[in-house]
Amino acid sequence: MTATLDSPIDHAPESGSALQRRNVTLRIRRFNPEAGDTEPSWHDYPVEVLPTDRILDALNKIKWEQDGTLTYRRSCAHGVCGSDAMRINGRNRLACKALIKDLNMDAAITVEAIKGLPLEKDLIVDMEPFFQAYRDVKPFLITEGHEPTRERLQSQQDRERFDDTTKCILCAACTTACPVFWTDGQYFGPAAIVGAHRFIFDSRDEGASQRLDILNDREGVWRCRTTFNCTEACPRGIQITQAIQEVKRALISRRV
Repeated sequence: MTATLDSPIDHAPESGSALQRRNVTLRIRRFNPEAGDTEPSWHDYPVEVLPTDRILDALNKIKWEQDGTLTYRRSCAHGVCGSDAMRINGRNRLACKALIKDLNMDAAITVEAIKGLPLEKDLIVDMEPFFQAYRDVKPFLITEGHEPTRERLQSQQDRERFDDTTKCILCAACTTACPVFWTDGQYFGPAAIVGAHRFIFDSRDEGASQRLDILNDREGVWRCRTTFNCTEACPRGIQITQAIQEVKRALISRRV
């Protein structure tokens, strides 16, 4: 049977052992302005889970069986769409990738919205400022001249130059883990710089200078303080801090 977002997901027991269901507590930071809330508040939900369940499974169980008003984003449930990024036990993670057994099941597991973006309801934030910053760095191939009559060829070595930054799924986990982004609403943030990096170092692209001009702005790449929060938060394992440093070096090499 194929699991859907509207039905529970069956879990096969690990080889050699029968997994035991356990009662855990999810402490969720909720906020509903339509109900008159002016500040978020914590609510505890006991839920029976398997250690191999994910936080998303536990949230679904709460929503379907306890409180249908609980609000959060989710879609593919396989770490591809990036829609269910949230703070779990104080760290940005994808709810569909965070396993219960990897957290402390003896204490309440805290779940709250990612930081630095306007909170709309419960675990949902307004992603528009994040996506606008991404659009601002021109995350698309820029070329000049006439439309080519054949595909733009690229060597494997040239492709490897920016391979890491093609993995971004725009979940915002990196940007909303950045302390500079929390305090500076004008900062592009790590994800936008990663999006720019992907094309700046693409041998087929001719718009690197435009993007470097954008990122040379006072709220651009120089605002990075190299805390590595973004790299640690990335669910795709992108070396984000390294990519930011490479963009900085590209600016310096062209004498800014």
